[in-house]
Amino acid sequence: MTSRVFLNGQWLVAADARVSVMDRGFLFGDGVYEVIPVYSRRAFRLEQHLARLQQSLDGIQLANPHRLAEWIALVTQLAGEAEWEDVSIYIQVTRGPMAVRNHAFPKEITPTVLLLAEPMIPSPASQRERGISAVSAADIRWLRCDLKATSLLANCLLRQLAVTAGCVETVLFRDGFLTEGSASSIFVVKDGVLLAPIKNHLMLPGITYDVILELAAHHGLPCEVRDITEAETRAADELWMCSSTKEVLPIVALDGREVGVGGTPGPVFARMYDWYQEFKAKVMRAAA
Repeated sequence: MTSRVFLNGQWLVAADARVSVMDRGFLFGDGVYEVIPVYSRRAFRLEQHLARLQQSLDGIQLANPHRLAEWIALVTQLAGEAEWEDVSIYIQVTRGPMAVRNHAFPKEITPTVLLLAEPMIPSPASQRERGISAVSAADIRWLRCDLKATSLLANCLLRQLAVTAGCVETVLFRDGFLTEGSASSIFVVKDGVLLAPIKNHLMLPGITYDVILELAAHHGLPCEVRDITEAETRAADELWMCSSTKEVLPIVALDGREVGVGGTPGPVFARMYDWYQEFKAKVMRAAA
């Protein structure tokens, strides 16, 4: 990574950026983050991502250190000067340093604000054409998964299950119902109907999740947003994962068993993938 980073009001070379060891983000994971995809130096759904950042900050009772226009200017500057045309911009805001280690919030807070850019590495074409494999696990995370918090140890442990098994993602179930992936939203297709889990405190309100539901409605694809059982998920005709950086990918095997017929990407996925690419290109043209 050769681009500069923004840290607490300064633009620095990454190697020169320093954060206090007493920062609550470091000691407690007391902070939130956001990841914004940028294509041809144009941020995708920037205001929606920043609105989610605001929701996360509200959820941990931390005042937003920047106004919307300031965030937009920072993201735009970083995207414009990055070494790469397509990047993911990472934003992190923590409650900042404290004088002594104490679980209670400090009376005076100076948030730590970080922005950095990394190259956007697209998913290999083979993953789209042949599909990916996933494993499943019980959702062991806390009860505020709607907050994009930096304390991600449970997600890391769950994702590592997939890595160890040679898979791409871990599909999570809580009390017999689908929640999401360790780092993605999950969709089910059954009998031509797109099924999506309900947004609640047990899943992150995904920006790409929203795009997929909007595209389904626009193109007349039948869709139901409701609780989805584990049994329904395992009996799916198609299973997808989606995220801001991976967009949408077909899961063709779950726990070593084929999804649908033949364990290949399904026709509904193919249509959604094309719709997504058309929509993305339209949005980027409008932003030019």
